[in-house]
Amino acid sequence: MALSGSGTHTIGLWPVIAALVGNSLVATIKFAVAIASGSSSMFSESIHSFADMANQALLLIGLRRSRKKATKGYHYGYGRERFFWALISACGIFFVGAGVTVYHGISTIIEPEALEISRTIFTVLFISFVIELWTLAVALRSLQKMFPEETWRERIELADPTTLAICLEDSVAVIGVGIAAGSISLAYYTGNPVWDALGSIVIGGLLGIVAITLIIKNRSYLIGRAIPEDMREEIIEVLVADPAIEKVIDFKSAVLDIGVYRIKCEVEMNGSALLKEAYRHGSLRDEYDGVKNDFEEFKRFCVDYADRIPRLIGKHIDKVEAKLMKKFPSVRHIDIEIN
Repeated sequence: MALSGSGTHTIGLWPVIAALVGNSLVATIKFAVAIASGSSSMFSESIHSFADMANQALLLIGLRRSRKKATKGYHYGYGRERFFWALISACGIFFVGAGVTVYHGISTIIEPEALEISRTIFTVLFISFVIELWTLAVALRSLQKMFPEETWRERIELADPTTLAICLEDSVAVIGVGIAAGSISLAYYTGNPVWDALGSIVIGGLLGIVAITLIIKNRSYLIGRAIPEDMREEIIEVLVADPAIEKVIDFKSAVLDIGVYRIKCEVEMNGSALLKEAYRHGSLRDEYDGVKNDFEEFKRFCVDYADRIPRLIGKHIDKVEAKLMKKFPSVRHIDIEIN
């Protein structure tokens, strides 16, 4: 997969807002039914929807703050704020979503309570399923637009933490509705509330897996994740293809935001190529003829030459950096040093 183009692959505000509105509505309905019925699975689904709602609010904050322009205090901008807020969100899913849900399920097994099961529960579950399916479809369409040529597995791997969070949460929400409906049905037909509690624990386990996945992904960005390997190789190829660069040493990179990269490297320069560039419009022989019998003139030539070469190297590095930025628009900050 070529990454030469820029392609800032990040989710827009609309999928996050859609998920936030949908989960707010669903959480309110589920809580009301959970309190009325006493269902552990319905309570788990309520907590799940509430956790999703809070999570998406945090993701929205991160998205908005990550778009702030660079300042004197933050020269590389605020792009990583999205990962910070997404990490807090993922921790919330783990402790509030998974933790409370599993705890409630275990408590129900230890101290079972009678269930009041009615058609209202299944009606609410059906409404929840439709809303969750809609928000999932919005998120998946957004992901498909970002990576139109990749497979779904590749899309999930390439997705930024915000996109991945929306897709995983909505997927678990759709699955969770099915688990809740199944566990409540089993509890009703068997008269054993343990089935309802087990459904709650399974939902909590799924939320825990989602939370850990998101925590790991956001951690990698916050501690300084490198640019994609194929892009790294392409950049090095461009550098060593330059006649004035012998080799690239100590190449380092970091993701500043989704689709915004910084690279730093040291290079060894080719003196012969630089000399040819220095005298592209003149003759070294003429310089020699002008100073060969005059020591003072020779000294002035040496001083001028010593000033000229660093400037020449600086101008050449500027030209190389401009070439890289044109070929790789996502690389916004480049630091090339002489070894």
